[in-house]
Amino acid sequence: MANPETAQDLPEVFATNEAMTEVAVDQDTAVHVEPELLGLAPYQWVSIAMLVLLLIAIFGAKVHKTIAGGLDNKIAAIKANLEEAKQLRSEAEALREEYAAKIAGAEKDAEAMLDNARREADGIVARAEEDTAAMITRRERMAQDKIAAAERQALADLRARAADASTAAAAKLIAKNHDAAADKAMADEVISAL
Repeated sequence: MANPETAQDLPEVFATNEAMTEVAVDQDTAVHVEPELLGLAPYQWVSIAMLVLLLIAIFGAKVHKTIAGGLDNKIAAIKANLEEAKQLRSEAEALREEYAAKIAGAEKDAEAMLDNARREADGIVARAEEDTAAMITRRERMAQDKIAAAERQALADLRARAADASTAAAAKLIAKNHDAAADKAMADEVISAL
């Protein structure tokens, strides 16, 4: 027997004569028969209800125009987006080509600048070598001039010392070998030769 507390929780089932007649119970097998209304199964009633709803929506509420308008608007928006995308793509390709040309130009400019810098560096090195050679030549000439001047000065000093020494020696010799009478004879000789 059923528990009274659980029986209250269960839904109440009503048995009708129609339902009783449609259930055929065999001793070996039990067959379940779907309920029908006016000879149509439940899925057929659902299909008919959907068809009626769609017919009302299409013809009565003019939903097809709204749907078609919405689809047309969507198509127009998609076309506009596609056109904008094509335009953006063409602009992007133009920019890419422009920057590729700029990069190529920059590489050429960099090569030209590098060549120019090399030429300038070679020119600076050549000028520095020329200036160094000229400076060495000038310094050699200055050193030679100083040496020559020193030689001339030394020679002049040597001559002056030799002249002083010879004058002093001659004066000593003359003073030793000549007396006043010899000086008078020599002076007379010089005067008569004039």
